Amino acid sequence: MREHWPSANGLVFVIAVFQLLAFALLAVKAQPVDYGALMLGALSVAILLFQYLVFVRVFPGLDRWILIIANMLVSLGFILQYRLNPDMCIRQMQWFGVAVVCMVVALIAVRYWTWLDKLSYVYMGITLAFLVLTLLFGSREGGAKSWFSFGTVSFQPSELGKILLVFALASAMKERRSLWRLIPLGIFAAVSVGLLVLQKDLGAALLYFSTSIVVFYIATSNLLLTGAALGAAGVGSVAAYKLFSHVRVRIAAWQNPWADVEGGGYQIVQSLIAIASGGLLGLGLGLGSPKSIPAYHTDFIFAVICEEFGVLVGIAVILFYVVLILRGARIALDAGQTFYKLVAIGCTAMVALQTFIIVGGVIKMIPLTGVTLPFVSYGGSSLVTNMVLIGILEAVAVRNHAMRESAMGPVEIPGYNIDEDAYYDEDAYDQEYADYEDEYYDQDYDEVQQDYDQEDEYLQDGQEDAVERRQSGESGTRGKKGGGRK
Repeated sequence: MREHWPSANGLVFVIAVFQLLAFALLAVKAQPVDYGALMLGALSVAILLFQYLVFVRVFPGLDRWILIIANMLVSLGFILQYRLNPDMCIRQMQWFGVAVVCMVVALIAVRYWTWLDKLSYVYMGITLAFLVLTLLFGSREGGAKSWFSFGTVSFQPSELGKILLVFALASAMKERRSLWRLIPLGIFAAVSVGLLVLQKDLGAALLYFSTSIVVFYIATSNLLLTGAALGAAGVGSVAAYKLFSHVRVRIAAWQNPWADVEGGGYQIVQSLIAIASGGLLGLGLGLGSPKSIPAYHTDFIFAVICEEFGVLVGIAVILFYVVLILRGARIALDAGQTFYKLVAIGCTAMVALQTFIIVGGVIKMIPLTGVTLPFVSYGGSSLVTNMVLIGILEAVAVRNHAMRESAMGPVEIPGYNIDEDAYYDEDAYDQEYADYEDEYYDQDYDEVQQDYDQEDEYLQDGQEDAVERRQSGESGTRGKKGGGRK
């Protein structure tokens, strides 16, 4: 079934207009007028539109909704970062350029490289090597020893590990194997989570574990082992609570942040105050006090959204993530090969769980852990990783489209040939089909009219014959009656 996309294309236009208006508002609010904001807004819109149009043309079968939503969230991040720090926005745009290139590379690699499912141990080895090196030689930022610094550039190896984790899980469980043969995979997942806990990167540890559980259950449907893994995780959480003070601080801040407003509960309290002050409609872009929130440009950027745009916009942002997740699940269901199905599930679960972890922590639904809001938060490593995940999802979608086309082939209508270029051009396709429809109905009408004409001719001939027979019969009768009287 062909899909029509007027709403998708319309949403792209809405995003472009919203971004231009937001940057124009930031420019006007500055004294004097900030023409740099206008130029930067126009540049960001041009980049996003060019990327969208090129991708749609070059990769037939690409899921437009996923690409549009990712771009919309990136655009929202640009606006907030320029409002908070213009230099930060410029750096994020530079990272976005790198992210788009990496996304294209990932899309092409997953689409055309057929040997990616044979490297499970390679993925595991590289991931563990990165995590061990980070633990030994990494730098500490925000309480977690999870960064490599190269001059002014910082890189978080655990972000790259997210991608490798997905491929390791998918390649190891692409076939129904004996559970005993999955023991190396279980050891790899447990060691990865343990190394992240030792780095005090609790958000990444929770993300790694949750994604592993989701992919394992989808691949095996084994409730017993999944429950056992969750139970082991519960025991490990209790042990971490007893052994590590920073874990106890996070739990105490989650239970009652108001008990230590100036200490462990400061972040949560400031976040809740910002969300409450924004109300349903927000204070307005540039009218809030986001810098009073710790880590306002990374972990707590959702609180900034709610303060300046309102809770309704915050809910809309969450719904956009929901749509993205549903589209990712659909791509996974349409995948023919188990490996690509699990890859799509892993990428979707990674984005979904990361969103839930950070939004849930910011609104005090779950204990706060340090992860970024996908596509929106400032951070080059996070932006590149999430765009690569989108590229992988799009690659699976393109593969699914190619498989359907090769299995079904182009639709051929007897007596009518659709132009090849029009087959991929929606407007041209619609026009071609309309022309065929008109031609078909005209032909059908002519045939029906001809049948009617033949029937009328037949009836007319029959009536003439009947009249002649009746007239001849009447003449014979009159002759016989006249002779009798004579």
